[in-house]
Amino acid sequence: MTANTTRKRLRLPLIAAILAMVPLPAMRADAQQESFSSYMEVVASHARSEGVSARTINSVLGVLTPNQRVIELDTAQPGRQSAPPPMAPYIARHVGSSIVSRGRSRYASLSSILPGIEQRYGVPAPVLFAIWGHETNYGSYTGDFDLARSLATLAWEGRRRDLFEGELIALMKMVDRGVPQYKLKGSWAGAFGYPQFLPSVYLRLAVDGDGDGNADIFDNSADALASIANYFRDAGWRQGQPWGVRVAVPSGFDVDTYTTKLNAPSCDRVHARHSQWKTVSEWRGLGISPLKPIGNDMLASLFQPDGPGTPAYLLTGNYRVILQYNCSNYYAMSVGLLADEIAR
Repeated sequence: MTANTTRKRLRLPLIAAILAMVPLPAMRADAQQESFSSYMEVVASHARSEGVSARTINSVLGVLTPNQRVIELDTAQPGRQSAPPPMAPYIARHVGSSIVSRGRSRYASLSSILPGIEQRYGVPAPVLFAIWGHETNYGSYTGDFDLARSLATLAWEGRRRDLFEGELIALMKMVDRGVPQYKLKGSWAGAFGYPQFLPSVYLRLAVDGDGDGNADIFDNSADALASIANYFRDAGWRQGQPWGVRVAVPSGFDVDTYTTKLNAPSCDRVHARHSQWKTVSEWRGLGISPLKPIGNDMLASLFQPDGPGTPAYLLTGNYRVILQYNCSNYYAMSVGLLADEIAR
């Protein structure tokens, strides 16, 4: 999830997974040549200009120091790989029996609130649980880094200053909105709560899911699930449409014949692995057989991530909504498959 759209060793935090896929800009010439305290004065000025209260600015920025561990973690992120590794091992690790059983258990325990969330936002509850499971193991680990310190460190470091300074100011706006500072813990890269939102995403899309007047994605399951649903609705989720379905591909079928001719404005390497868009009826005419029900007039792209003779899928526009949460085919496929297993 990017700022504007936009684990113990559970998984990379959502923002870290995205940052690993984005080429780094060169280090700013002025980055770290100014002292950390001097830069915090600049941030304070920018925050004041955006309406953040003096009390919050002093409370959040006044005692910060840079966190070298955050810099180490950021600079250790891998760059783009020339060829993607096989997907099957990733799916086996991330859609295993343990995370499925925990998801089904949590699903059952929260069954009374789920129909209302589904009706309001139009997103199936199993998809919400799959996101929750992938991000924080259903809330069991949300990160223990001080968010203000992490964001301030990453902004001062300078490689993504605009992104992280904006998120630091958004964090201060959260405090002005009434979010207690003691709750502001999360990943080293600034994501937090059950869904691992960034501060700017929280301000825009976090919602009250249980009617108590708060949007508490740190401790409240109803609020977290409703907020994920609100994110998906905002990103264009189409009610009643699956994310995709497994298909049987005839022997000798040449997927490369149907390579996409579109250039995606974002996630270009991710989308380049998908085929052209055709209706399900057209795919059927080419010998592609869906293994689950899907409407014949639905547009879909063909994706066979590990090559001929391996699992293949028809992906709908809702798959691309999952990609807006995390721009990775590995992530989106495992979310979709985990959701299917939780619903089974």
